[in-house]
Amino acid sequence: MTTTIPEIRIGIDGRKFPRAAELGPIKLLERCAELGHAGVFFRTVLDVSPDLDCGFLAAVRQRADELGLYLEMGLGKINPYNTAEAPEVRDIGKGDYLLGMTRMIEATTEIGCTALWGDTANYQRHDWGLHAIDRYRTDVDWPDQLDAIRKFLLKLKPVLVDHHAVIAVETHEEITTAEIVRLIEQVGSDTLGVTLDLANVVVRGEDPVAATRRLAPYVKKTHMRDIVLFPRPHGLERQTRACGDGVIDWQAVLGALFDAGSYPNFTIENVWGSDKNQIPLFDPDWQARQPDAVLGEILELIRLSRAFEDGARAGTMIAPDDYFSPNPSLNELEGFVTRSGTTLRAAADALRSRISKE
Repeated sequence: MTTTIPEIRIGIDGRKFPRAAELGPIKLLERCAELGHAGVFFRTVLDVSPDLDCGFLAAVRQRADELGLYLEMGLGKINPYNTAEAPEVRDIGKGDYLLGMTRMIEATTEIGCTALWGDTANYQRHDWGLHAIDRYRTDVDWPDQLDAIRKFLLKLKPVLVDHHAVIAVETHEEITTAEIVRLIEQVGSDTLGVTLDLANVVVRGEDPVAATRRLAPYVKKTHMRDIVLFPRPHGLERQTRACGDGVIDWQAVLGALFDAGSYPNFTIENVWGSDKNQIPLFDPDWQARQPDAVLGEILELIRLSRAFEDGARAGTMIAPDDYFSPNPSLNELEGFVTRSGTTLRAAADALRSRISKE
């Protein structure tokens, strides 16, 4: 265990936080500070300025600094088979997606944002079943998509090196943590890292704690939320929740990060509504395309689902259909971050207490 644990910083997601679009970037920063949070993670720089207005981006940076907030940004899709779903990036490059990404990297690093979010595909529609996740596309195999991602990242690498930037690949529903590690090894940890979202790794049959240990040295950014798991005929189903309202062991997660020397900002990704996702463990097609699956981790997910069922029966955990109120107040929506922050700080405090006794 690391000997010192700094105070952790809890921030908000600039796309999903309540009223984010209504407030706009600067007022969202001000609302973040008003609520006592530490910063804002904007998914892409185009969410902040669709035309990469350098004056406005500098004003956003200045306001964040005035308020003492961290400011994080990102790029978007890094899968060439997926870029048609991000036309705004190609538009910035006047038809050239690579040029669009290059201009976004230039704009973000100009204001001091150098760890840049990226994702490898989309989660589509829940009712599409297996094909809701781009890993299971039939027009192009997933290994071909991974190879295209690798080649695209290598094309971007000189730009990243020149601007001292890193793309932090999200642990999205379609990609395994082992696949992300291999990409980092192939492209280089000098220009590739991780955005850790533990609610997603379970969709790939991975235990959140084991996944964190695999990725910990490379983590640059986070999307933090909790999960519960419950059985379905096809295997399990995931529901996302505020940190502390689910089954993730946050002390173990933070301990793995800190032991690896990773001290990222902890950005809470708000969700509201069912936000369920199938984990079809018993589907032969799912199994056949899970080369990195570890039986022990799948069994751990089953154990966590049983722990949740026991808690729901005992009344210590809220049943899936009762967790999200249908007409939440603004306080309830914003409270998702506050509750999550309280949980993460308590986990960090518990680690400090453990260290002091050793």
